[in-house]
Amino acid sequence: MIESGHVLNVSHLTVDYGNENTPALALRDVSLSVDPGEFVGLVGESGSGKSTLAYAILRLLHGGRVVEGSIEVSGQNVYELDSNHLRKFRWETVSMVFQGAMNSLNPVLTVEQHIFETIRAHDESVTLTALRSRTDELLDMVEIDKRRAQHYPHQLSGGMKQRVVIALAIALNPKLVIMDEPTTALDVVVQRAILDRIGEIQKRQRFAVLFITHDLSLVEQIAQTVSIMYAGKIVETTPVEQLLTGTLHHPYTRGLLNAIPELLEDNVAISSIPGHPPEITRLPSGCAFHPRCLYAKDECRMSPPILKLYAGSWIACERLPELEELYSDQ
Repeated sequence: MIESGHVLNVSHLTVDYGNENTPALALRDVSLSVDPGEFVGLVGESGSGKSTLAYAILRLLHGGRVVEGSIEVSGQNVYELDSNHLRKFRWETVSMVFQGAMNSLNPVLTVEQHIFETIRAHDESVTLTALRSRTDELLDMVEIDKRRAQHYPHQLSGGMKQRVVIALAIALNPKLVIMDEPTTALDVVVQRAILDRIGEIQKRQRFAVLFITHDLSLVEQIAQTVSIMYAGKIVETTPVEQLLTGTLHHPYTRGLLNAIPELLEDNVAISSIPGHPPEITRLPSGCAFHPRCLYAKDECRMSPPILKLYAGSWIACERLPELEELYSDQ
């Protein structure tokens, strides 16, 4: 599943927030790859480990530690970087739009000053002319009027602040941009506009994107590949076309798909997944999803399933390939 030449290669990664007596495994044997220029969606409920993976990639884990596995970006092991190379790695190679990032803008700095500081942190010799030129270019990319460069965050709408944060993330032309719930707290119209802009910029600049969200309907619109995460493990990785048209999915993925409302049909019931995600200090045996799964059998409680390629998707379920028949019976 993991090949050479990826811009991001996460291999068998396990992250523990606990101690020797009480492990708290936020990530368990996670493998994920992103190719240059690829747009990958990472989907799961709150607490599934999505943000932990993002922080692990940037070496920003606070209280957690990598106990197994590796993370490589463009062939370089991230956890072997010294402090100087790590500083350059962040933002020049990989940048991130953090969750709730639009509220993290400094209220006493203008939009222009935010961009200037980001660039100067990596190149103190850059000229004022070059800074202003790059600021104009970035604001044009995210469709913000250049006159807004002199505005402070409180003078911007939520959508504009989010665009500024995206401009900061791409300011140094990174190879990979991680976006953690970049449209949270925005109304659906602004959300759609932001998604369209992200897609257009990504195609033009050819950077890769790891797009983290709990909303499967968002990645359907914009991603090429989707990985589904549950309780610290990736349970399915599939091309977005297969996600939309395929009939065979992990039971958790199927539950997420069934929870998306049909806007063009009347009187269609919205289903939900019963139960709640497990605590990372009290994970179930075997497949962590089995307490909530409608198709679980005794073998599902025994050992964790591994990802297997079936009908174009990587799926971790002991009940392959009989799932398709089980689904058709419903």
